[in-house]
Amino acid sequence: MRIGELAERAGTTTRALRYYESRGLIPARRAVNGYRTYDEEDLRLLQQIRTLQDFGFDLEEPRPFVDCLRAGHPAGDSCPASLDVYRRKLDELDSLIGQLGAVRTQVGAQLARAELEAGAAIPGGPEPRCELTD
Repeated sequence: MRIGELAERAGTTTRALRYYESRGLIPARRAVNGYRTYDEEDLRLLQQIRTLQDFGFDLEEPRPFVDCLRAGHPAGDSCPASLDVYRRKLDELDSLIGQLGAVRTQVGAQLARAELEAGAAIPGGPEPRCELTD
């Protein structure tokens, strides 16, 4: 198949395919007429790459999965190097979740403090001043 058909079937662009090719993630095969040619295995590699990118993996992280598929394994995540990438990604996600949890706690504390201060205004007295609305 040619590059346009592969891009359409994989739900990506020809530009992205050329980029993946330049990075060595999909093969650069050319027909006699100079057109790029691809087969079902290339589609499978591309689907693996796209799935991992959808999960938030950067472009180099799928390389072990692609290598695993190229080695003839039925799934790109059945090789030790691929499993290592999964483990590193989970560690990264756990760290980000922890950071977000800490930020959420801080924002909640700020909200509680601000609500207390706003509620502490003297009944019947002037409303707390807000520079954004004045």
